[in-house]
Amino acid sequence: MTVTGARNAPDIVDVVALGESMVTFLPTRPGRLADVPAFERAIGGAESNVACVLAACGHSTRWVSRVGADGFGQHLVERIAGYGVDTSAVSVDAGRPTGIYFRTAADRATDAHEVAYYRTGSAASAMAVDNVDLAAVRAGRLLHLSGITAALSGDCLALMRELTAPRPGRPRVSFDVNHRPALWPDADGPRVLLELARCADIVFVGDDEARQAWGLHGGRAILEALPEPEIVVVKQGSGGATVFDRNTEGLQDADGTATFVRAPRVDVVAHVGAGDAFAAGFLSATLRGLPPRERIRHGHLMAAAALTTPGDLAVPPTRHPATAPQGARPGAERPGGPPSQRPSWMSRADRLAALDDEAWGRLRLGPGWTQAGEATEEANTA
Repeated sequence: MTVTGARNAPDIVDVVALGESMVTFLPTRPGRLADVPAFERAIGGAESNVACVLAACGHSTRWVSRVGADGFGQHLVERIAGYGVDTSAVSVDAGRPTGIYFRTAADRATDAHEVAYYRTGSAASAMAVDNVDLAAVRAGRLLHLSGITAALSGDCLALMRELTAPRPGRPRVSFDVNHRPALWPDADGPRVLLELARCADIVFVGDDEARQAWGLHGGRAILEALPEPEIVVVKQGSGGATVFDRNTEGLQDADGTATFVRAPRVDVVAHVGAGDAFAAGFLSATLRGLPPRERIRHGHLMAAAALTTPGDLAVPPTRHPATAPQGARPGAERPGGPPSQRPSWMSRADRLAALDDEAWGRLRLGPGWTQAGEATEEANTA
């Protein structure tokens, strides 16, 4: 095994994301996998998707994983680094391959959707406490993990337990449940996911997967099952999302403030990657210190960016440098801090997130809306 990058004194970044990324092959036309004649290569991975979107939004991010000593692994590292993500803590495993998968163009929720994974025995499935740069993983303001990693192998599960264990100096942990029943070798998956979620500070879970995994119905039931996390985000698909924030001051009940925001209407191209993009948008707004409503809105807008593109990765809304400082590049300034220290230009997402409730309720987003001046269909509030 060869390790790229130094293991000493890693730089502190905004967000570290640990997990498997794979090369994905997208069909060139609709149809069954048996009938599709050709595929286009892309990349996909729940945690690296979040890191890439956050980096494109101007945050400093690091992706930690393992890839094979093959062209697919090289492609993954190059593509993810191309988004501005630090990949210096990615290990190269000469004995195991990089995972790949093929999928159809059909909606994941339909019977016509097919996915063929080739990830068993992958390099990333061999991640373990003793072969991952733990200092690099912990050198972030926030550590983002998902339940997918826990399902890959016993070593991966032990690593997840090590990273989520409460201890002094542990970074704030964000955990996306990402329940994937087919990945778990036994029936312990739901119990393990609940265990890991209860150790996190921020939890993302869909109301549908909470029903499937834990038999829970409704946001309050989910919140009661997760008494430890500061923030619980319950995603309700195209209907919207609710954030339960136990730290928000103001009008509260015993469980904290509940804030629901409807999702905008979206002309969907593909559903893959929307959950990762939502998490990235929410975490970006969290790092910027925005209130719960704006956090959810930024999550919805990033999800819409993913929903209106064919691949796994969202294309974040462009920033407009017309009023930026001389020589500044979009996204170069740190988006956190008080208003006086934030970038002097507003992103398209910032402006849409600031709409009043009536205009937000009329919002409709179509393909190309993220690229100002190049959009084939602008954001519509009519």
